[in-house]
Amino acid sequence: MNEHPQPVSRNDCSRRRFLAASAAGAALGALPLARRVHAAGSDVIKVGLIGCGGRGSGAAVNAMNAGPDVRLIAMSDVFEDRVQASRANLKKSKPDQVAVDDDHCFVGFDAYQKVIASGVDVVLIACASKFHPPYLKAAVEAGKHVFVEKPHAIDPPGIHLVEQACEEAKKKNLSIVSGLCWRYDKAVQETIQRVLDGAIGDIVAIQETYMRSTYRNIEREAGWSELAYQFRNWYHFRWLSGDDGPQSLLHSIDKGAWALREETPVKAFGSGGRSSCFFPVHGDVFDHCAIVYEYANGVRMYANVRAQDGCYSEVSDTFLGTKGRAYLPNKCRIEGETNWEYRGPKANMYDAEHVVLFDAVRSGKPVNDGVRMVRSTMLSLLGQMVCYTGQQMTWDQALNSPWRAGPDAVSWDMDPPAKPEANGTYPVPIPGITKLG
Repeated sequence: MNEHPQPVSRNDCSRRRFLAASAAGAALGALPLARRVHAAGSDVIKVGLIGCGGRGSGAAVNAMNAGPDVRLIAMSDVFEDRVQASRANLKKSKPDQVAVDDDHCFVGFDAYQKVIASGVDVVLIACASKFHPPYLKAAVEAGKHVFVEKPHAIDPPGIHLVEQACEEAKKKNLSIVSGLCWRYDKAVQETIQRVLDGAIGDIVAIQETYMRSTYRNIEREAGWSELAYQFRNWYHFRWLSGDDGPQSLLHSIDKGAWALREETPVKAFGSGGRSSCFFPVHGDVFDHCAIVYEYANGVRMYANVRAQDGCYSEVSDTFLGTKGRAYLPNKCRIEGETNWEYRGPKANMYDAEHVVLFDAVRSGKPVNDGVRMVRSTMLSLLGQMVCYTGQQMTWDQALNSPWRAGPDAVSWDMDPPAKPEANGTYPVPIPGITKLG
């Protein structure tokens, strides 16, 4: 899948580096693959899964839906019960394609390395988001094709690691497909293409909304350590998930970035906090954020995310142009000088992204989603950072920030960086006081 052409609007080195990467990504689809990526003489594509929770297990099904030649042969997680439960469920769903022996069920913080070294051709990464950058890098270094869920990093150093891995994948003719699934939705693809072709004129503003209820909370069981409890509920802890902006709003602002031809904003400001999600929902993530992204040409993108129970829910994208408006993702349509509504075929976008990946593996024509992975994830991190601090930040300030969301090294005998207070709640960032290094 080729990237859209990228306009250059500033001379800043960091931004030029991103734009140059985009141009390279656009040309990548034409590069030949010098060798077959799966075992010589075999028509089977072997897959390894890192992260056996709901999304990881779902990604494994999506991968196997990409063709009967796809075989799941290795799985890993930090919890053995999740590996075993996922394997049993997947075997019921895809009995002819799940071939994971007991000695290919790996558990622990080093289990990802064992999956990568188990003879697989493709690695699926869908674990706690903190680990996406180093696991992606390790898979590429080992010569594997990768599907990696969003967010692709949860802090700026992680973003740089992802960018390096994607560039290395290009050199090795390896494919990397992102979990930014709306890029693979047929209705969204056609609508945004019409926007890019000028159906609503020049975009003047974008409104992105992602309002939903909270993620499921898993109750603490006797005998669990604090760290084990946090890993069971990793969506609710910033150092593991990156917060709800990168987890949820990222999907929406990625569509905005797509419509703006992957251009990056000059700066952003915002507000956010945690006002209603306490007991029984624990953790230290914000439950609401509102962000304003300002672009060099005067366009603003207004982004709102909320995860609160008992409240109004909406997931929508509105593009306002000089000649009309475009609405996504439900009933994708355009109104104004051009009136149009998508009425074409529908397809499962989660399956579609894997079809693209495995078709690339079979054909030897690699795809690389690196540009959108890096830019859109960084866009979400910029928004989260301005909400944490209450300060305005430029794109380059955020991109070059040394701030890390949590420790690099993790082990079961460590103290988690998030610790509950006496009343059971966890401290959250305080805008105006919290500073990010």
